[in-house]
Order: sequence, then structure tokens, then C-alpha cells
Amino acid sequence: MQKITSWFAGDSKRRILIYIVPVVLVYLVWLGWMTAESWWHLFLTEWYMTITMVFGSFIAGASSEGGGAIAYPVMTLMFEIDPSVARNFSLAIQSIGMTAAALWIVAKKIPIEKTYLWVVASGGTIGIIFGTYFIAPYVVPSYAKMMFVSFWLSYGIALFFINHIRQRDSVESLPVLSSSQKMELVAIGFVGGILSAILGNGIDICSFAFVTLKYRLSEKIATPTSVILMAMNAVVGVLLHGFVLQDMQVEAINFWMVSIPVVVLGAPFGAYVISKINRLYIAVLLYIILVVQFVSAILIIRPTGPLIIFSFAVFGSGLVLFFWLTNYGNKKGRGSVIRRRNEQEFEEEKKSVKK
Repeated sequence: MQKITSWFAGDSKRRILIYIVPVVLVYLVWLGWMTAESWWHLFLTEWYMTITMVFGSFIAGASSEGGGAIAYPVMTLMFEIDPSVARNFSLAIQSIGMTAAALWIVAKKIPIEKTYLWVVASGGTIGIIFGTYFIAPYVVPSYAKMMFVSFWLSYGIALFFINHIRQRDSVESLPVLSSSQKMELVAIGFVGGILSAILGNGIDICSFAFVTLKYRLSEKIATPTSVILMAMNAVVGVLLHGFVLQDMQVEAINFWMVSIPVVVLGAPFGAYVISKINRLYIAVLLYIILVVQFVSAILIIRPTGPLIIFSFAVFGSGLVLFFWLTNYGNKKGRGSVIRRRNEQEFEEEKKSVKK
């Protein structure tokens, strides 16, 4: 009896109210919907999306890459599903899975950067609405995908450089931001929102890249913050497509229904795992995702001619931008004593990763 009482007290009660109750409600609604519509047969035809999102949901909770970063390339490249279906599904499933992960992060009091979250979220909301109406309908899918993987591969190279060669210091929170710096973050959120409108995700990795390189924010803080940010952006996107534009395809809904039961647990599990490990493990996971995405796109799209030139141009521009940000962050960090990691701490982090 005492154990039961202690479960409902303090942090355990907080977890129940913030995470467990909403998850149970999602399962009840999902079960009722599946039964009422007699949709159980969908698991016989769409089972591959259930399996895809087992991995995608874990990545969504464990990294700055949302579940859409797995769903979109798998659906469009491997299964040749229409990009608009993949985008709508990505937004829909992240509105469930990443929201569940966000609730877990809040319930467990995992540290986040609130200034980064709310400032970028404001720009992201405007960006996904603008991008949905004025950008996404005119983007050629193959160019959009190669732009995405080329740009973020250049970010992975820059992050690897500062983590393993330059051995950067990192901080646990952003400094007090000026009005111009806040507008920078709003602009980053706006661009990320446009990417989400095109690809089903993007605001998370876009803002993550900016704050980790320019402000040296630790991946351990930036990752859960980006998870919550993508959850918010996905909710806006799915409401937009589901209730305003009303262009949510039957295929996207079918994929959504067979994936809900796994992402509600998979994304929070990813968030839990990542909160328990060293920040360099997070970075290594991100390197792997970015390389796999790029190689997969090359093998499946097989770009030629103008598309190759476009991809190299995007990759080169990304390298210039991200290494400029690393230099900026390095200069700003010199002499700082705010939660600064010394060289010994960094070496300990590297040793723990090697083990």
C-alpha cells in the first residue's frame, strides 16, 4: 500500500498527469476509431510503415531529426509514395509521436532552453503557414530532397569538426539575447517552418544547427528542445492540412493509423535514452543519420546533370555557412566562464564514447 501511495506522490504523480494520462487517452481514441471503422485490416497491407516508424519514432525522440526525417525518405525513395502524402503523413505522425516525447521531456523535467524554444517557435508557425501556401506547391520533389540531405550533410561535417578536432566548449543555456539576435532566431524558425511545409520536418534540425554552432549550446540541451519545437510545428502543420486545406490523403491517414501505437511509446523512449547518455553520443547518432540520408538519396534518386550541380552548390554553401558559424561561436566563447567545459572534461567525454 505504501508503494502505491508513493507512486502517486511527487514526481510520479507529475508523470502520470503529464504523460501517462494523455498516452492512455490516445490509445483509447485510436482503439475506438480502428474498431468503429473496421480498419484492422490495414496492418496487413501497410505493415511496412509500422516497422518504419518503430525506428523513426525512436530517432525522433533521440535526435534533432524528427520522425519525418526517416519517414519522408523511406516513403518517397524506397516505396515511391507521392511526396505530398509523405509530407502529410510525416506531419501527422509527428503531431502524435513527438508530442508524446515532448510530454515525457516535460514530465521528467529534462533540461531545455526556453528562450530558444519560444522565439524559434514563433517564426516556425509563420514559416510553415507561408511555406504551405506559397512554396511547397511549386517545389520539385527530387530537388527538395537533394537540397535537404546535401545541406545537412555539410552541417554534420561542421559539427564533427568542432566536436572532435577543434574540441569546442559548450554551454547549457543561451546568453541574454539582443533584439537583433532574437530576430535571427525568428528568421531561423521561419526558414525551418518552410522546410517543414515542404518535407514534413526541418525546423528542428535547422534551429538545432544554428544554436549549437553559433552559441555553442550543448547537444544535450538542444536536442530535447528541438523535439518539443518540432512537435509544436507538426501540430500546426497537421491542423492546417487536416482542417483548413482539408487535403489529408486517404493513404496518409491509413499510414497514420497503423503507426500511432508505436510512436506514442517509441519517441518518448528515444527521449529517455538520450537524456541518460553523453552529449557526444548524441552527436555521433546525428552524424550517422545525416550520412545514411545522403547516401540513400544518392543511390535511389541517382542525380544527374543540373541536379548534381545543384546538390554540390547547396553542400558548398552549407559548409561556408556552418563553418562561419563555428568561427563565430568559437570567438564568442573565448574568455567565457559561464558553465564552460574545460579540456579535461572534454577528454573524459571522448573516452566515455570510445568505451
